[in-house]
Amino acid sequence: MYLIILGLSLGLVIGAFLQINIPPELTRYSAVAIIGVLDSLFGAIRASIEKKYSTTIFLSGLAFNMIIAVLITFIGDKLNLDLYLAILVAFVIRIFANVGIIKTTAFGKIWKQISIEPKDEIGK
Repeated sequence: MYLIILGLSLGLVIGAFLQINIPPELTRYSAVAIIGVLDSLFGAIRASIEKKYSTTIFLSGLAFNMIIAVLITFIGDKLNLDLYLAILVAFVIRIFANVGIIKTTAFGKIWKQISIEPKDEIGK
């Protein structure tokens, strides 16, 4: 898990200092790829926190998501439809769901460690 975060961080640092121009025809594909990788990364973090992480599942899910996303984007390009937007919306919804679960799980562990029970203020 730490190697994944290290690799992502290293890639971000290298990418920030190198001037790489992406042709306009490929910007849709790069957007789908970046958001897809972030979706898989947050899914892996969630699985790790829930003690269900598997490298095989992470890598196969990442590859499958990328293949399907690029295929749908390609078909959308051939039909002159912006199908990549639907893919981006789906990935972003999953990212927010994973971040919400990560946050809830992390706060739950913190509350357990300091022996504070969250109080339900609804109905009082």
